[in-house]
Amino acid sequence: MRAVFVQLQCQPGKTYAVAEELFEREVASELYSTSGEYDLLMKIYVENETDIGKFINENVANVPGIVRSLTTLTFKAF
Repeated sequence: MRAVFVQLQCQPGKTYAVAEELFEREVASELYSTSGEYDLLMKIYVENETDIGKFINENVANVPGIVRSLTTLTFKAF
């Protein structure tokens, strides 16, 4: 398993609805509201052989209210 971080920019007024939908889908290991350009920061774990782009498209990007996402892959934990 590897950790992947996804930052999400939401439509104004939709951040809580997006967060609730992500929890209902049981996608996020951790989910935080953030300040700045993005509204939410999500940590997910995927199997090493999982196509991350496909996983994000099928499980995250299609949540109503998400305008933009930024995915950060991780390589090593210290």
